[in-house]
Amino acid sequence: MTRALARQAGILAATFLGLFFVTFAIGRLMPLDPVLAVTGPDISDEIYQQVRAEMGLDDPIIVQFFRYTWQVARLDFGTSIVTRETVAADILRVFPATLELATAGTLIGMLIGVPAGIAAAVWRGGVVDAVVRVLTLVGYSAPVFWKGLMLLLVFYVWLGWVEGPGRIDVVWEGMVEPVTGIIILDAAMAGEWEMVQNAFGHLILPAVSLGYGAAAYIGRMTRSFMLDQMRQEYVTAARAKGLSELRIVVRHVLPNCAVQLITAVALTYGLLLEGAVLTETVFAWPGLGQYMTRAMFNADMNAVLGGTFVIGAVFVALNLAADTLYRVLDPRAG
Repeated sequence: MTRALARQAGILAATFLGLFFVTFAIGRLMPLDPVLAVTGPDISDEIYQQVRAEMGLDDPIIVQFFRYTWQVARLDFGTSIVTRETVAADILRVFPATLELATAGTLIGMLIGVPAGIAAAVWRGGVVDAVVRVLTLVGYSAPVFWKGLMLLLVFYVWLGWVEGPGRIDVVWEGMVEPVTGIIILDAAMAGEWEMVQNAFGHLILPAVSLGYGAAAYIGRMTRSFMLDQMRQEYVTAARAKGLSELRIVVRHVLPNCAVQLITAVALTYGLLLEGAVLTETVFAWPGLGQYMTRAMFNADMNAVLGGTFVIGAVFVALNLAADTLYRVLDPRAG
């Protein structure tokens, strides 16, 4: 156990060191001048060199890297040149919106993808399998922005069944004190049920847009895991004993797929947190993706690197959690 923990700690430390290096390299390789981003283009060479020296950009690259690593380890990402607030404070403000959207999308993906994958595996080669494979192919291949625009056009513009872009109507903004940063939870804790309904109406379309892609991936993986297990000898033995197909699937096949599904869902969650940029842009969702996009257009490298590091750290944490659950559910993996 001690050796396993030490090995895991070493892997985690090496992963974060690599993450530090990658984000540092992005900041140095981007074709944006951090000095001009702060001062503007109309400055003299003397002021340019002075600001460059104050920012530490004249120091040796190894010194800059270790200084950056020490700052990030203390969650100091600098100050955003757009908001004039610390990047850490900005991320704390916008990340709950991305977390809310990615969580809803992952739940939709699980609720649709897992049953669809099971049905496709059980009725392999039939109509159900063909329909599931076509729908998952479309969900996996269709551009995110196209799915978002189509959902807005049909369900908001034409049918008017749900709320439009944004996270909540303007009339509800600032009505409750943010506690978790997740509007639905904060409104529910405050007893503002009309606000909960309004926030949920805004969440549906972007969550379905993300969730469809997640369901496609989870469905395909579930089908693959199920088919692999259904070829095993224990399934043949269970059928020889006269067990029903439903009992075999529920009592034997699904438990053996659980550890693989956990990994697939964790990776999906991380990808949704990382890849919600286009969805947030289409639906004007004020999350981390939209924050980083705006920062990129304004050459706000502190904000870009801070957001990149946070997403990377979340992805590492999700992989670590999935690996830990994998070992708990299947001791043979240890």
